[in-house]
Amino acid sequence: MRQIARLWLLALCGVVLMAHLALPGQAQDTIRQVDETGALVARQGPGLVTQPVVPAVKETTSLDYAAWNRLAERAEKASANRNIGSEALEALRRQIVDWRSALLGEQNANAARIATLRAQIAALGPAPAEGAPEAEEIAKRRSALTEQLVTLQAPGLAAEEAYRRADGLIAEIDRVLRERQADQLLQLWPAPINPANWPEAVVGMTDTGLRLWDETAEAWANPAARTSFGDNVPFILLLLAIALGLAVYGRAWVQVMSSQLQDRASARGRKVLALFTSLGEIIFPFVGVICGFAALELTTMIGEVGKRVIDATADLAVYVILAAWTAGRVFPRGLSQGPLNLPAERRAEARYNAVAMAILLGLDGVRFAAMDAQSYSEGTTSVTSFPGLVVSGLLLVRMGQLLHRHLASERREAEQVGYGNRLIGMLGQGAILIGIIGPVLAAVGYVPAASALVYPAMLSLFTVGLLLVAQDLIEDIYAAITGRQDDVGDALFPVLANFALALASLPVFALIWGARTSDLTELWTRFREGFAIGDTRISPTNFLVFAIIFALGYVLTRMFQGGLRNSILPRTSLDQGGQNAIVSGIGYIGIFLAGLTAINAAGIDLSGLAIVAGALSVGIGFGLQAVVSNFVSGIILLVERPVSEGDWIEVGGVQGTVKSISVRSTRIQTFDRSDVIVPNSDLISGQVTNYTRFNLSGRLIVPVGVAFGSDTRKVETILREIAEAQPLAVLNPPPSVFLTGFGADAINFEIRMILRDVNFSMAVRSEINHQIVTRFGEEGIEIPFAQTEVYLRNVEAIGQALRGLPVTAEAPAGSAASPTAQAPLPGPTNT
Repeated sequence: MRQIARLWLLALCGVVLMAHLALPGQAQDTIRQVDETGALVARQGPGLVTQPVVPAVKETTSLDYAAWNRLAERAEKASANRNIGSEALEALRRQIVDWRSALLGEQNANAARIATLRAQIAALGPAPAEGAPEAEEIAKRRSALTEQLVTLQAPGLAAEEAYRRADGLIAEIDRVLRERQADQLLQLWPAPINPANWPEAVVGMTDTGLRLWDETAEAWANPAARTSFGDNVPFILLLLAIALGLAVYGRAWVQVMSSQLQDRASARGRKVLALFTSLGEIIFPFVGVICGFAALELTTMIGEVGKRVIDATADLAVYVILAAWTAGRVFPRGLSQGPLNLPAERRAEARYNAVAMAILLGLDGVRFAAMDAQSYSEGTTSVTSFPGLVVSGLLLVRMGQLLHRHLASERREAEQVGYGNRLIGMLGQGAILIGIIGPVLAAVGYVPAASALVYPAMLSLFTVGLLLVAQDLIEDIYAAITGRQDDVGDALFPVLANFALALASLPVFALIWGARTSDLTELWTRFREGFAIGDTRISPTNFLVFAIIFALGYVLTRMFQGGLRNSILPRTSLDQGGQNAIVSGIGYIGIFLAGLTAINAAGIDLSGLAIVAGALSVGIGFGLQAVVSNFVSGIILLVERPVSEGDWIEVGGVQGTVKSISVRSTRIQTFDRSDVIVPNSDLISGQVTNYTRFNLSGRLIVPVGVAFGSDTRKVETILREIAEAQPLAVLNPPPSVFLTGFGADAINFEIRMILRDVNFSMAVRSEINHQIVTRFGEEGIEIPFAQTEVYLRNVEAIGQALRGLPVTAEAPAGSAASPTAQAPLPGPTNT
């Protein structure tokens, strides 16, 4: 404790001493201050000296550019050296990536101070032309600020130059590594089908077996190892028993339980419970594998090669456990069909094929651990790898056929096959193709290329199976939460979640098919850095800040609109149309300000786009002139308000009520309840009849016809009484009744009246007509109706024809016709 106290005391003394040395002017009473004009001045003694003091700006950087240059030179030499290993290049690349990240951050050094200096220089006005005079104080100030700006920009410029160099070196190393990877895949080894290469392979396999035997015999010959083995026998037997019980009986018990739950999955949440229960098929065997390999370690009889083989065998066991679990979910036992439409016998075959593929994948790892580490010849590796590639190809072909059978079943049962099922069908075709091409390539000697095709294809099938299981889990959880049972996969949330899951799996597929981790990190780095537009770099962070600020501004705008609409504007004297116009205008202004604020907060400089925007504005102006015209017309409608929501208008032969006015169009609801979208430009440039804009009163004309011979004065009196009795009729001016003329069938009258609310004109008209019928019936006034009289000629000839008698000659024109022929017959009444 005393030592710590002494250290703290020394540190405190050091801080005080540094502070004293940092302010040497205090002994002379010299203090820098800022006067009321904002200029930096020095005070000496009691007075102020108005001499500008420009503080010295030092070029500060936290990076050791000498070390960077040494690393860059070493990387340049290494990338040009074909003898350097890929591991060394990867190590150099990682160091350069770290430097590049640091250099990217250093590019923004002194950014705030640089922006301030630029604003100060701009405040001094534009620099005078060459030879033009300028005030001495302004010239000195401009020179001092420019010198500071250049000094502060130096670290950023140096960092940008070094960043470009680092970026180029990374690209060069990536190119070299990709070329080496391609060369390695295209190597032609001795053909494994050539019998001349078989003896060497047999010798290699025998030698590996002998090495394992020798290691075990050597360990057994050691008395201490035998003693340790004897002491550990009880524990070894116990661990082996636990391993056997968990791997066999525990897995079988969990398998039966999960199958029963899956078959009874109609209950809510039962499928999710079945899936989580099935995880015991992974946990129990995995713990059993750990116990088994712990027992092998306790034997103390394992040598160097044996340890590598045991580690590879452990990987094989993990592959088999995961493959069996995945196959059990994708191709389930029992009554449940699973995500693929296959019968029970085909699902069982698919499960066996999946486990066999996992075994072959693990055996290839065991072969590599046992033989490749001993640097056997390419011929030996080719022959020993070929059987596994052939069997794997056959399994891929069969799995592809099963996937294709699923697609065929879906096509038979559904009229239209979904995109996911078509993708599974394409995956099956690809598996068949690779299953054929891979063994053929291996047979002719391209064993690395065949391995790079067959084994990644198998891993891809396993990954697709895991994706199907995860998608089913998402749909089951969604169904359990919402209570839906039908068409759960078509709901929006499961579709979006499955799409995001598929996108997230793309890096996994890239790694499976040979992409390096550094390639993916490079893509992620490029994505984070964004892209440059002129002098402005736009990154995903900028977009995120923009989206957050804009969303916040949008929400605040909508909240403010809601407050205006529901709380403030209803208490004013504005009509509904004016209130809607104010709310809409506030919305447009708020969204515009939210966009500007978001752009400013994100640091997006749009000045570099000015030239591009100017060039595009001409083409956009011609192409979108109708849209712009409607937009401007919408603003005019909101400001002048010749038409408001709720008005009864007529435009272009369409009558109806205005329901909404947007910036592009206006929605009118006709009286038959159909919506008509009218461009705003038609409301501004065309003729519009507004029946209810400034008042609701309007004239109603009701035509009435009476029979000839009626007392017209009496009819006029009755009609006037009916009109004046209407509750909505305006009595000043009073309703009027006019005899407008004489028609072919009636004497025509008109009732003309002003209604307080023209929206009820049809109801008032109907009521007036009802009262007219009633009063005219009481007063004995006839309402005429049109009649038609039909005269038949040659009635006798028609009668003879109907009776089947010969028709006599028709009387000549102008002769007297029989009375029957001239008798008028009443015809149908025209309504």
